Amino acid sequence: MNRPKIGLALGSGGARGFAHLGVLKVLIEENITIDYIAGSSMGSLVGAIYGVGHDVDTMVKMASLFKRKYYLDFTVPKMGFIAGNKVKSLIETLTHGKQIEDLSPPLAIVATDIIKGEKVVFKSGPIAQAVRASIAIPGILVPERIGDRLLVDGGVIDRVPVSVAREMGADLVIAVDVSDVKKEPDVTSIIDVIMQSIDIMQTEMVRLHEINADIMIKPRLESFQSRAFTNVVDIIKIGEEEAHRHLDEIHKAVEDWKEKNK
Repeated sequence: MNRPKIGLALGSGGARGFAHLGVLKVLIEENITIDYIAGSSMGSLVGAIYGVGHDVDTMVKMASLFKRKYYLDFTVPKMGFIAGNKVKSLIETLTHGKQIEDLSPPLAIVATDIIKGEKVVFKSGPIAQAVRASIAIPGILVPERIGDRLLVDGGVIDRVPVSVAREMGADLVIAVDVSDVKKEPDVTSIIDVIMQSIDIMQTEMVRLHEINADIMIKPRLESFQSRAFTNVVDIIKIGEEEAHRHLDEIHKAVEDWKEKNK
């Protein structure tokens, strides 16, 4: 095969992660083969739903119907405001109760062990359980317990999992960073305080530790809050537009790799 294996690293960012759908749509339209996907938080959810065989147009329709009543189940706050059983059932339905190893392209799901302070990467096992762990925003969603691990959002430890995509076997990694800090947001609840604080911390973490991707796609999403599930169509469109801007760079990286590996 005289072409590079391409890995897609889809980052965390709450509702802004719907921009991943726009990026996927453009890559598929351009016949850019995706061999591996590594996802943190919302990136893992998008990768899982795509990997079970849903086409992107169907995923866009699903996203536009996303309503809070389908995934919110508030609980007495102990380790989080949202129990997460509803969202786990929703993920299980959307992914047909499959295992991670059944997905195509192969997917690696990143979560954070909050007790040991370690990155945990799932490449097998129930999809719904691993994704539920990966999206467990600290303080919002109750952590997911798997074995002896207590797991929270993958974005806490690896916001855009480029290194995971490389470990899977990717020769070139396209990273999609959808996490931005909304300037002057409406902060009216403790949930707003937590979400905005996490956005600020993650943005600063990436500023200090540059993401080592071959191509970095960073949609301009600073006008959206990470819980802005009412702006899904606009967010997807911005993902598409930003992916189009990087097509020449992607094609050049592929051709350069071919030239070096004749």
